[in-house]
Amino acid sequence: MSETEREALEAGNIWWDGELFSGMPDWDKLMSFPAPELSEEEKAFIDGPCEELCSMLDDWDICHVRGDMPPDVWAFMKEHRFFAMIILKQYGGLESSAYANAMVIAKLASRNAAVSSTVGVPNSLGPSELLLHYGTEEQKLRHLPKIVSGEIRWCQGYSEPGAGSDLASLQTKCEDKGDHFVVNGQKIWTSGAQYADWIFTLVRTEPQAPKHEGISFVLIDMEQPGVTVKPIKLISGYSPFCETFFDDARCEKDNLVGQLNRGWTVGKRLLQHERSSISGLNSGGRRGGSILGRLPDIGKEYLGTVDGKMADPALRDDVIKSQMDSRCFGLTQRRAMAESETGGTPTFLTSMFKYYGSEVGNRRLEIQLELMGTQSLGWEGDTFTDFEKTLTRAWLRSKASTIAGGSSEIQLNIIAKRVLGLPD
Repeated sequence: MSETEREALEAGNIWWDGELFSGMPDWDKLMSFPAPELSEEEKAFIDGPCEELCSMLDDWDICHVRGDMPPDVWAFMKEHRFFAMIILKQYGGLESSAYANAMVIAKLASRNAAVSSTVGVPNSLGPSELLLHYGTEEQKLRHLPKIVSGEIRWCQGYSEPGAGSDLASLQTKCEDKGDHFVVNGQKIWTSGAQYADWIFTLVRTEPQAPKHEGISFVLIDMEQPGVTVKPIKLISGYSPFCETFFDDARCEKDNLVGQLNRGWTVGKRLLQHERSSISGLNSGGRRGGSILGRLPDIGKEYLGTVDGKMADPALRDDVIKSQMDSRCFGLTQRRAMAESETGGTPTFLTSMFKYYGSEVGNRRLEIQLELMGTQSLGWEGDTFTDFEKTLTRAWLRSKASTIAGGSSEIQLNIIAKRVLGLPD
């Protein structure tokens, strides 16, 4: 485990799981925490605009025909403030709870990953989270209303070719030029950069300082000659990822968030939210519903039935276990949401969720391939439906889920060392 990961983990707390791993949990204390509940306003949003948006989404069309969302989908999301769920009402947002935010993103993820990611970036990874906690009032007033209206789109600049898990090793340079900064360097795996107007990013402002002390957090306007974006093609076809290059890109001084050379404090908080989002605290365990169908229905369609049950008893057992695992995972995620509502930030729990969520999702797709046989491996042609071709691409894309956001091997190391206390 890198020093960067250790710092991000230790910045949070262990809450319920700390009690469990103590060996003597206080059950009365644990059971006293209420389950998270949606307000009437949040229920109305999920049952109304969110449900309507889901009905507008065609996964195949968005990901493999257009490569973007249709204009009516964009307009609908802007009109109903999907990009402003966590933004306070005083800035025009919905001021939704973490639980409501999770439910919305989960629901959208069941229909289309691109839409859920587009909504998730401003609500789960920043920049709203960033500005609400660390921005000046002037920065909030300048940027938050434009996020609310959907006038500008954002992307996140963290990873670099030489700085992934150990993010504090980043080398993108930001030099003080008097009345502005000049940025040079490269970011990679920048989701949605090809559509973004602005990027919130970590840069190195003091090369001679210890690596955690020479980092700053800045906002950069991407509509300038010094910023170049190159999409990254994936084996699964559609890809939200890009390389982002800065060549003497200009950054105004008033777009520094927090203190100069103290950006790692800001970055740690956002890293916790990113890990939570990727691990499934915000959407995991619920995908694979509407896009990929329900396993029992798929099994009956492709294998046939005997006495109203799937014809293959061995695969039927696999389907049942997969559904039980997903259900248990979903309930555990809901418990974790209760921690978020009390202001806590899970630490080691994110590693458990990241690992387990990746494995559960991949096992589900492997079972679905077995149920559908050769029809699950179609890439093009009239002999395969759009649903079958979507599955092929989802299966290929899923191989990256055990790597992105921290590989399964890293998560197991964290669990072994930081949770179970095993020796190196």
